Amino acid sequence: MTLWLGLRLSLRGGREAVVRLVLVAAAVAAGVTVLLSTVALFNAFRTTADRPCWECTTGSAPAGWALGATPGAVLWNHRLDSYAGRPIKRLDVAVLDARTPAPGVPGLSALPGAGRHYVSPALAELMDAVPREQLADRFPGARAGLIGRAALSGPDDLVVVVGQSPDALAGMAGTVAVDAVAVAPAADDTTALYEHGFGIAAIGLIVPLIVLIGTATRLAAARREARFAAIRLAGATARQVNVIASVDAALGALLGALAGIAVFQAVRPALAGVSVTGSRFFPDVVAPTPPQYAAVVVGVPLAAAGAALWSLRRVRITPLGAARKVRASAPGWWRVLPLLAGLGLFAGPVFAGGGREPDALLLDVGLVLIMVGLMVAGPWLTMLVARLAARLTRGAATLLAAQRLAADPKGAFRSVNGIVLAVFIGTAVAGIVPAVVSGQAAAGGGTLGEVLRTSFGYADAAPGRPLPPGTADELLAELRSRPGVTVLPIYRRVGQPAPPDGPPPCDPGPGCRPDFMLGHVVACDALTAFPALGRCAPGARAVTADFNRLLTSDNMLSVDRNLPIVDPSSPAADQAAGQAAPARLSLAAVLVRADDPAVRERIRTLLTPYVAGSGSAETPLTFAEVAQARAVLLDQVERVALAIVALTLLVAGCGLLVAVVGGVVERRQPFTLLRLCGTPTRTLSKVVLLETAAPVVLAALVAAGAGLGVAEPLIDQLRIKSAPAALPGPAYFLTVGGGLLAALLVILAGLPLLRRVTAPEGARFE
Repeated sequence: MTLWLGLRLSLRGGREAVVRLVLVAAAVAAGVTVLLSTVALFNAFRTTADRPCWECTTGSAPAGWALGATPGAVLWNHRLDSYAGRPIKRLDVAVLDARTPAPGVPGLSALPGAGRHYVSPALAELMDAVPREQLADRFPGARAGLIGRAALSGPDDLVVVVGQSPDALAGMAGTVAVDAVAVAPAADDTTALYEHGFGIAAIGLIVPLIVLIGTATRLAAARREARFAAIRLAGATARQVNVIASVDAALGALLGALAGIAVFQAVRPALAGVSVTGSRFFPDVVAPTPPQYAAVVVGVPLAAAGAALWSLRRVRITPLGAARKVRASAPGWWRVLPLLAGLGLFAGPVFAGGGREPDALLLDVGLVLIMVGLMVAGPWLTMLVARLAARLTRGAATLLAAQRLAADPKGAFRSVNGIVLAVFIGTAVAGIVPAVVSGQAAAGGGTLGEVLRTSFGYADAAPGRPLPPGTADELLAELRSRPGVTVLPIYRRVGQPAPPDGPPPCDPGPGCRPDFMLGHVVACDALTAFPALGRCAPGARAVTADFNRLLTSDNMLSVDRNLPIVDPSSPAADQAAGQAAPARLSLAAVLVRADDPAVRERIRTLLTPYVAGSGSAETPLTFAEVAQARAVLLDQVERVALAIVALTLLVAGCGLLVAVVGGVVERRQPFTLLRLCGTPTRTLSKVVLLETAAPVVLAALVAAGAGLGVAEPLIDQLRIKSAPAALPGPAYFLTVGGGLLAALLVILAGLPLLRRVTAPEGARFE
């Protein structure tokens, strides 16, 4: 019976009840849509990350192996290639015994034979769109078909499986014998980073969603408290009132959850085009699971019911609980201490570190204190600003709004506290990313961007071996014959010959450094074309230097801190070796400058067999492409952070609309009396607008200031040369400014209600 009474009051309680039900449902629908979108993207990421990592397959290559010695084995050589900065996964395979079943590769019905290859749909489209000498010529033989999605992470993956003859593949460095293909997920360090990012995004969205639900269910709370208290006086028990209040709130939340699921289905196709990890997911995996749908349908109404019961806790004390209002205590100044302590703990060790790495634990503790401090300090700052405005202002609207904010700063800040974390995280990320990206692009004075680096054998590539002098001469002659191409050969320094079965030789100097750490040799005349790398002493023909970081690092900030590599103090190489370096020394790497992108791709095609033959694990990339690979990840992080800010502001705007409507309905009597006394409606509208918009603007400003306070120390710690100040880019200002403007417009949308509910002809009160 009590349930039916609750439903009747919700559905047939007059226009006010219907309006409240619609607003609650609309607010919850917006929050549920955002929440489901985040869950769907996380599911797509997890599904992709958990796919079998056939690329992780390892094998064995014992010394003196005989082809076909392992029954059912295939020769396997996996490495990376690249086209215009896009990575290409390349697998060369050779079946040793056609009579024995070979291990299967996901996405292929059978391994390709010699002279045939399979490509992914995206790579097939790319190969058909560019000249053969730029890409297709890298893969010998005819196309046998397309690779299925079981081998792909997404529709944009570039993958090729090339069939080779056993003799040809056995002579290629890095080839192993494989009798089973890996089926476990990849152990990628970035997986934890993305999961951490999704967790932060979930917190940034769930907090404002909970605030929104709580605000929506408290709509017209004062009038409902009075009515529920009257029901108590009529003989209802506290439990019955709880049931009625729960049904009222849960019904609107349930309708909103169902509407949010329907809206999510409409936006899901667009969501499938979002590239969180740098490439798109397959559309069918971008979806919540049935248990997650069920959790939303059940959990959101339960949360709404809990918020409603909490908001009506005074009615549960006594039937007269609604009339026994006690003014809440004012927030104390101590609330700002966690924020100040966090900023000091985070920034202090960075600026006062003397070049030392700050303690990671202290930075984490400081970051947590900042986020907690922003939430805790908000009410005190709101009260401080309100009291200051009340003291300095002379306008009636500003004075009324300031007095109300000062009287209840906790309630005023409650509806916008979800904005704080999102704006803080978004500002910090938007301040750091542009500085890091521009710092990477400016590495080497910006002169290395079009330089292609290719390594054949160097410090940490144990399977790799430098090109012998004869092969090096052949390659360098072909490179120098191309118009507009500048080449810097990097030779491997001559060390002691390694014993057949013993440990590597040592540097005769102090300590014992293995031969592969002895560095490289470059000719000074070739070095002059690459001034960012340094210069030799006058009269020097060749110098010894360590180019390992330049050739292996995937972080251009790390490379830039190591420049210049050569200076006048660099030791001169043996004069004879320097004069006859191309003929006497093995080629460890080569730097090639080519301004024409088409020429670079032809050179990359030319380098493919040399890189494969050396067994190098590195992909020929320009330094701009090295920076771009990291910039793509950083840009994705920034876009996700800004999306969280935008969505949070949208959800907060819905919550503000609910708060505006609720505040107007609850204060209908005093507002109507003010109108009867001659107060213009415009003044009352200014009061509502100011008391609602002021906490939003204050929260955004404080959170943005804290975000910049975190970004600047990090940029200083990274020691980026010529890095700009930690100022966010235009996308940030458009997102935050547009979001705040949208929130204010949402507030304005609720103001016409003020004129209707305060009409003088309706000045009759219960």
